[in-house]
Amino acid sequence: NDGYSRIWHSFGHTLKTAGYLERAIAAYRRSIALEPSYGEAYWSLANLKTFRFSEQDISEMQQQLASGELSDEDRFHFDFALGKALEDQKAFASAFQAYERGNALRKTMINYSADRNRLKLEQNKAIFDRSFFEAREAYGFDSAEPIFVLGMPRAGSTLVEQILSSHSLVEGTMELPDMIAVTKDLYRTLANKKTSTYYPALEQISEAQCRAYGQRYIENTRIHRKQNTPFFIDKMPNNYAHVALIQLLLPKAKIIDARRHPMACCFSNFKQHFARGQNFSYSLEDMGGYYRDYVELMAHFDAVLPGRIHRVHYENMVADTETEVRRLLEYCGLPFEQGCLRFFENDRPVRTASSEQVRQPIYKDGVDQWRNFEPWLQPLKTALGPVLEHYPGVPAFPVH
Repeated sequence: NDGYSRIWHSFGHTLKTAGYLERAIAAYRRSIALEPSYGEAYWSLANLKTFRFSEQDISEMQQQLASGELSDEDRFHFDFALGKALEDQKAFASAFQAYERGNALRKTMINYSADRNRLKLEQNKAIFDRSFFEAREAYGFDSAEPIFVLGMPRAGSTLVEQILSSHSLVEGTMELPDMIAVTKDLYRTLANKKTSTYYPALEQISEAQCRAYGQRYIENTRIHRKQNTPFFIDKMPNNYAHVALIQLLLPKAKIIDARRHPMACCFSNFKQHFARGQNFSYSLEDMGGYYRDYVELMAHFDAVLPGRIHRVHYENMVADTETEVRRLLEYCGLPFEQGCLRFFENDRPVRTASSEQVRQPIYKDGVDQWRNFEPWLQPLKTALGPVLEHYPGVPAFPVH
């Protein structure tokens, strides 16, 4: 019964989140046994990252893809899962073809505008200059509880969260939707619909409104807090587009930008099928342009709010974990604790695609995996342009 296969699949997710890896795999396998054409169950196995498919699994996936009877949704899930299986076998050309097919099919089903993303960047640069923040220094709610970990998806934010949440004074929660809920409220109530973003509304927002929104954020996120610690983490990566809003609402909150080598980060996104929300990730050109816009936006805030954002480069965290952890804790105003270096022993639930990886000591494999696919990644390199050449530095972007 197909309905039962979906129930086993959901049960697998629950077991994965709680850290019961073997039981999660068994639940996903049960789902597949009940419904062999259910591509998403195969993708869930692939999405464990540490899981390896058997030859028989690969053969069954290829048979399903050849059958011609799959829905588009099952088909692209099979493509992404097969890509992972073939990559693990070092069959990189065939793996890339599978990833490319899955992305191309997924892209036909979504609506992504690189121009609109660029408009958001331009508006941030035009509106939020140094004088904008100086004039609003007293704005916001006086709470230092939130630690925002943001940046690109697949850039090491789950690792940063796991390290920080291993500290006795910090609770890890999840990717909280609350700041994005504020942006929707602002757009609905204050924004001129012609502007197509909420940013111009922040020029009108009052000191009292900022305080009220900041307070509401703290109250609404309490439901996710179980440990009564003085600090908690909001790990929604997409909050990088809302730095100005965070600064206005919660000026004492910490902001950490998790950054990873552009080729490694972008290709990891290209291989990842996201349930929703990351519509830039289904073509190499869109992916490179999106990463470039992100770097330019963060460079802008580094210029107008110097020292406000702490950056963690994933490669440095892998190469010299203790130095990076000490820097991170110092920025957060937290005393060093040895437990932060043993973050992989932390048994908290993890809901992101990296859930299995952060339950192991840092592994160096992830840093250069993209190089296996370099022959096919020229469109990504071209789209990244100078951002790739300067990494880990950033190019000099035009100033408004």
